[in-house]
Amino acid sequence: MSKSQQRLIELRDTISEISPEQAHERQSSGALLVDVREPDEVAQGSPVGAQRIVRGFLELRIEDAAPDPGTELLILCAGGVRSLYAADDLTRMGYTNVHSVMGGFNKWKQSQLPVETPRVLTARERERYGRHLSMPEVGEEGQIQLINSKVLLIGAGGLGSPAALYLAAAGVGTLGIVDDDVVDRSNLQRQLLHRDTAVGMPKVQSAQQTLADVNPAVKVIPHGRRLDSSNVEEIFDGYDVVVDGSDNFPTRYLVNDACVKLGIPNVHGSIFRFDGQVSVFWPAYGERRGPCYRCLFPEPPPPELAPSCAEAGVLGVLPGIIGSLEAVETIKILLSIGDPLVGRLLAYDALRQQFTELQINPNPDCPYCSPGSEFPGYVDYEGFCSASKLAD
Repeated sequence: MSKSQQRLIELRDTISEISPEQAHERQSSGALLVDVREPDEVAQGSPVGAQRIVRGFLELRIEDAAPDPGTELLILCAGGVRSLYAADDLTRMGYTNVHSVMGGFNKWKQSQLPVETPRVLTARERERYGRHLSMPEVGEEGQIQLINSKVLLIGAGGLGSPAALYLAAAGVGTLGIVDDDVVDRSNLQRQLLHRDTAVGMPKVQSAQQTLADVNPAVKVIPHGRRLDSSNVEEIFDGYDVVVDGSDNFPTRYLVNDACVKLGIPNVHGSIFRFDGQVSVFWPAYGERRGPCYRCLFPEPPPPELAPSCAEAGVLGVLPGIIGSLEAVETIKILLSIGDPLVGRLLAYDALRQQFTELQINPNPDCPYCSPGSEFPGYVDYEGFCSASKLAD
């Protein structure tokens, strides 16, 4: 008898084995069914509702799926052998209620138990997103979540450029871009979506071309029109996150109000000369109600106190930093990981190379986001903001 055969006998003496029918019944009662097969095997079918963690990453990722060591775990492979080894490793990690499914997926399918064909990454996608796949916080499931996500960028300018580039590179499946402007040579100092050859071209068209070169698998939806109260809900419809890279108060208030009404997280960024700010305005965030933009700025400042970037200037590198931070916050939201900047404002001073975090509390009397308040409707944003100029 070979050593491998002897080891298999030892495992069957120590590891609990259950039939696929028993596993299905226990899964229905709350046990966690873990499919440890390889992606090409899972692509042919997998038990409905199974947690799919490839065997090579099981020890690294099981605690995310089952943080309680008392969780009942049902381990399934193709034929019931790899699952024995996996169950033994989990037992050594401290899990106390682990079972191997006899006959594996082959027996599960023969027993006509529920099967689904899950979305799995292609070989090309696994190559492209390999550094994400090795991270327990992302993994294949998280990467598929990014691919299935839709993000709307307000502006294809200084902030929208790095945000769009990094979200496309990260594999966010659909990117909408709202911008009615054309590329000007003065934009090129900071708006890295655009090239000198694109001067005079609509920004959404230039952005679409650049992003196709970055990641041709990403669908880019150009919205080459000015955002206003008559079209904001139509444009926002279906997006998971809105990334606000606008540089004027009318648009910021409109974006805020629409996001509050629709319950969409608003990833906000702003820049001025050497200073930048990032926050996430999302009153509907879980049990922890966050503020909206109006909680921080109930009314816009006078135009003379808030000059545009065209009037005051901006360090070309600064939007890259702030827009990249917006991309980070967006990915965290899409993957439901980390602690988003809800109720916090991250301020950056480039001259001092210093970040400062400020707490922002919701306004209990905010007419737009306070509990129980009815949406008061959209307003004349240009008049409300004293006709602030559009610039970036």
